[in-house]
Amino acid sequence: MFGRKPKGIKEGDYVFASKPDGQFNNIVFGMATGVNGKKIGVSGLVVNAVGLKNKIAQGKAGPRSVEILQNPTPENCILAFIYRTEHETFNEVLDVDENKVIPISEKAYYVLDGWIRESIPELLNNVLSLPDGPERDQAKRVVKQRMDTLYDKNLKQNLYSVCRSLKILN
Repeated sequence: MFGRKPKGIKEGDYVFASKPDGQFNNIVFGMATGVNGKKIGVSGLVVNAVGLKNKIAQGKAGPRSVEILQNPTPENCILAFIYRTEHETFNEVLDVDENKVIPISEKAYYVLDGWIRESIPELLNNVLSLPDGPERDQAKRVVKQRMDTLYDKNLKQNLYSVCRSLKILN
């Protein structure tokens, strides 16, 4: 992918990319608005996984977390979205010599977009940061209620899978 035009990406395709931000990378996903040689215009979101970065800085995260932030992929980035995130609109041109750009399916795009727009990182972080007790139980109920109100079937399944592995749904 580096140093050449990404195969098969054309205007209107959904893409995933990483963008350097100090020691780690931010995560970009959106729609390709134009392709010109090694340059790809992308309109979507840029996500800074500040919660996971803080865990690493505090020494509370392992090498897998560092790998996720240094080399995010569409498959592993959800693990960075378990903790607090910051996001903003992204409308820039990415150079494939500097940014890894990967085509993703519409389904994958809507799962990532829904995850961020529905504030799921904050909800999960609330559960994970609270000690056992009534406050944590209430935070779990809020996550469950949000899950029950999601319309996107794929997002709901993805959230259910993550919650089950984190033992939030018991």
